Amino acid sequence: MRQIIAIGGGGFGREIKDLKIEKYIVEQCRSENPNICFIPTATGDDQGYIDNFYKAFDSLGCKTSHINFFKRTINLEDHIKDQDIFFIGGGNTKSMLAVWRDWGLDKLLYNAYKKGAILSGVSAGAICWFEQGITDSWKEHQAIIPCLGFVKGICCPHYDEEPERIPFVKKILEGNEIDECIAIEGFCALHLINDLPTYSVSFGNGNNCFLVNRKKSIIQHNKLKNIEEIQL
Repeated sequence: MRQIIAIGGGGFGREIKDLKIEKYIVEQCRSENPNICFIPTATGDDQGYIDNFYKAFDSLGCKTSHINFFKRTINLEDHIKDQDIFFIGGGNTKSMLAVWRDWGLDKLLYNAYKKGAILSGVSAGAICWFEQGITDSWKEHQAIIPCLGFVKGICCPHYDEEPERIPFVKKILEGNEIDECIAIEGFCALHLINDLPTYSVSFGNGNNCFLVNRKKSIIQHNKLKNIEEIQL
């Protein structure tokens, strides 16, 4: 079974509190004490972010590790094959993907995904799995960028959290730059199973995922087809 858990915003990167979404990720793994690897490339391997990862997932009984790309880098192939879960941090998606591709991590993660490793992450770590993502990697503006293409679609995180997100999606729909996109609100995750959206997992106050498109001049926000809503 292939699984991706794409988080729109929130979680241990902001504060270590109830760890609702982190527990949910761990519970999807068949291993009782899973090996979980944090990849914080999008923040340039920020040490505070790494420290929070260890505090969060050590407390959940996981066997934790992380990968640095801005210090000496471990043997990626050897490390990747031993992992049950990957968690990708938020930050600059464009820079993250460039580093990954240069090191060949994109191919290693795809192979791990096909073999059953759970792929998870927030913001940059959510959109990276899709064909395209809506990102604020540029300081001055939002943009659509090509991502890894493990699953179909265009994904936008932080949909209700960052004020520039909704206007940008509206603009690119009205300009026919895209036909539709998946919008994930903060404190919500889209759980895909075997490449298909299956669960909308809210760990906030009823936050949700939507398929956003335009019919004539109206921007529509509809629930994804065949999806079950989970409130943690």
